[in-house]
Amino acid sequence: MRLSRIKKRRILRFLAIMGPGIITASVDQDAGGITTYSLAGAQFGYGLLWSLFFIAIALAIVQEMGSRMGVVSGKGLAELIRERFGVRITFGVMLVLVLANLANTVSEFAGIAASLELFGISRYVTVPLAAFLVSWLVVKGTYRLVERIFLGASLFYAVYLVSAFLAGPTWPTVLRQTIRPNFHIERDYLTMLITLVGTTIAPWMQFYIQASIVDKGVRRQAYGYVKLDVWIGSLVASAVAFFIIVACGATLNTHGVRIETAEQAAMAIEPFAGQYATLLFALGLFNASLFSAAIVPLSTAYAVCEGLGWDTGINRSFREAPGFFSIYLSMVGAGALLILWPRAPLITIMYLSQTLNGILLPAVLVFMLLLVNDPAIMGTQVNSPTYNLIAWGTAFLMVVLTLLLLVTSIV
Repeated sequence: MRLSRIKKRRILRFLAIMGPGIITASVDQDAGGITTYSLAGAQFGYGLLWSLFFIAIALAIVQEMGSRMGVVSGKGLAELIRERFGVRITFGVMLVLVLANLANTVSEFAGIAASLELFGISRYVTVPLAAFLVSWLVVKGTYRLVERIFLGASLFYAVYLVSAFLAGPTWPTVLRQTIRPNFHIERDYLTMLITLVGTTIAPWMQFYIQASIVDKGVRRQAYGYVKLDVWIGSLVASAVAFFIIVACGATLNTHGVRIETAEQAAMAIEPFAGQYATLLFALGLFNASLFSAAIVPLSTAYAVCEGLGWDTGINRSFREAPGFFSIYLSMVGAGALLILWPRAPLITIMYLSQTLNGILLPAVLVFMLLLVNDPAIMGTQVNSPTYNLIAWGTAFLMVVLTLLLLVTSIV
């Protein structure tokens, strides 16, 4: 009886702490991510499923360090960078981050527009409504309300599991290719592998998870639950990617259908998996895009205000944190307006996003590792030698893959 009470208490504590890790990892499955996974499945079938296990581990390691710094220091990543490396370096990081996140926000509103245009609803209706909704939610809501809504949006990614089963894959083949790497030294294969990794770990994520931990006020005693939250989020994110690849591999790759976008994937799978699979795929894209259109600008507002030493926090009023909410609303407004502008160079904007993320991610990872190993900041919670070996190895691999992605996108 006593043991069951202890277990119940622990479960309730975890549910109270749960949020930042799962939300951050889930929102990474945005319009760009869904497009990448759809292309991977359509082009290579199940041939890249094996990589998702390693990508999940890399994501969890990076996110764990950020969440640990947030719990121990009580400060966001941008604030720590400013205090440790100075204003000039922080300004450079913030400049690139703002430009990259603006391009990311544009791509999210593009996903909102494209997903609902499949149902005949004009972007001139959906984009303004979506912009108003995410703006109202963050400006008027409390942290607890916003987090609950974001967690609810995370649950909606289960539609891709259903889509995968409706696609009717040969599951023994799926399992075999998942546990048996089938590596090819070919340009297209390597480019897609690098893109999968680059899509999964983005610079804005590191700023958001640490800031949300601080905003939530998580204490050191609860860090074990935070760590569990991070690992669950990373595994769930990889599971979503897994089922998207399976759905497109079982339909589009099997029948030799080529696509370029996620909305094309949603339309193309209908003849092979039925209209319900298409409906779920499109609704999943809408949910992911709307979710990300709220989070990416929020990450930007956190990071810039931390870097400038301004007040932040969803629980604050507009009067208490005018800079925080002004930056958030500016990002949302600019992203929505660019989608509504008929002559907006969307391809160039998305290419710019990928390029800027590629430039920024190596620097952010190095900053994180230097900060998390600083006893003046972390005390006894610095990385252990073994964890450092894994973390630096992961960061080095991420830097190499990101630079390769940058080179292949330019050449």
